[in-house]
Amino acid sequence: MTDDKSQSDIAALAKGGRTNFFGFLLRLAARLPFLFIAGRMFGAESLGRFASALVVIELIGQLCALGMKRGLAQWLSQDEVRKPANIVADGMLLALLFSSAGALALYAFPVPMFPSGHYTEIDRLLPFAIIPLALTEVALAAQAYRYDIATTVRARAIVEPWTISIMAGAMYFVDRSSGLSIAYLASVFAAAIVAFIPLLRTYGKPEAWRPHPGQMARLVGQSLPLATADAIEWGTRRLDIAILGLFTHPSTVGIYYVAQQVASLPQKLKTSFEPILGPVITRNLKEKNFAAIAGQVCQVGFWITAAQAGIALALGIPGEGVMGLVGPNFVGGTGALAFLLAAEVAAATAVVSEAALVYVARMRNLYLSILTIALQAALTVGFIILIRRLGFNELFMAAGAAAALMVALGAASIAKAWLLKRILREPVNNWRWALIWAAAPAVAVGYIATLLPEWMELLFGIPAILLTYGFVIWRRGFGPEDRLLFRRKIAPHGG
Repeated sequence: MTDDKSQSDIAALAKGGRTNFFGFLLRLAARLPFLFIAGRMFGAESLGRFASALVVIELIGQLCALGMKRGLAQWLSQDEVRKPANIVADGMLLALLFSSAGALALYAFPVPMFPSGHYTEIDRLLPFAIIPLALTEVALAAQAYRYDIATTVRARAIVEPWTISIMAGAMYFVDRSSGLSIAYLASVFAAAIVAFIPLLRTYGKPEAWRPHPGQMARLVGQSLPLATADAIEWGTRRLDIAILGLFTHPSTVGIYYVAQQVASLPQKLKTSFEPILGPVITRNLKEKNFAAIAGQVCQVGFWITAAQAGIALALGIPGEGVMGLVGPNFVGGTGALAFLLAAEVAAATAVVSEAALVYVARMRNLYLSILTIALQAALTVGFIILIRRLGFNELFMAAGAAAALMVALGAASIAKAWLLKRILREPVNNWRWALIWAAAPAVAVGYIATLLPEWMELLFGIPAILLTYGFVIWRRGFGPEDRLLFRRKIAPHGG
């Protein structure tokens, strides 16, 4: 029975992973038009100012979601008395209260978003995006608890990126000074609507629900370590932009932002497994089935690492061509792109280990997250200062910031996997030598692709790299359980 349940859990994880890989492809197709419009039409400087403001807004949004991307699964699995709709309503109310307070505070004091003091009245409305950001996190977490990942794909991979792309293009002709801000606000509200409609269908309306201040205060206390860990994990992907903004011109920040947006596409592959991993892990924790948890962490970790390594090679080898799509001025960000893609591969083990650690060692996981971001900050500042003293330009500083992120996330992966291994007393390792066997021919194919004209390099080189890598990893690295990821007919979870 235990084996059947473990196999069913792996099948559920595979189904979520397959859906999210499709979502990744959709997000890639939708994100590139926005980067093209923002880079070529609005320019690197405007994009840099916009990126600096988003660092603050999305950080507050993460905090206001109170870690419910993973915490809500724990609430729903532990509370067997109240209706699930009422538990979700508690989460929604908490997110609404905290996000409203955060939005009003940033609206009243916009300096953290715009340290240069240059902003329009519409730009100043950006903090109100915090409210739909936080509420959407709760809605998508609730849907993921019921294994509905398709809603996340629709909201995050279709509606949000396509809305910001279309609106940015339209606003260029209407209001260039605030166009990016208007496009962003439209995208987050559109994604929220897409998330709320299936939420109501799935859970229905709360019944006999009233907020209980004492109970909600306990939920906040329980969620704070998760919220802080989520904010720190998110902050590692934005701290580099904030520090670069202090040391470099906004145009350099804009170029780095584009590299980061391209590199963050494969990041969605791993973060989208978290809502599925949460319910599976909490059920196995109830049964003290630590071997199953370790197996699931290793399984998902390998899937993510394998996928991200292939995507990193496909986007990194023809990196100059990828960055050149946004504009000639952005080609100088190719070095940063390469390090950022490598950082996402290095981070995979930390993310899947953390998916279990937040339930079995919440505070120790938080301490490791704090050490990670502190190490990243120190390395980023140190690398930038060293590069400046050596006389290199600001684009080398951007590459240095990306290298600092790669080192910090690699250290976090080693530390968190070691901690989880000690707690579960089971091996936690998603590394397989097949990754090297698959990467070697893909690199050779990629090198040949770089010898072609740029349009051929992108049109034919990227698919050729992915196909070469995928063929070898399938033959040399994937066993029967791994291939569940590609099997459409799988048994539903038996409960």
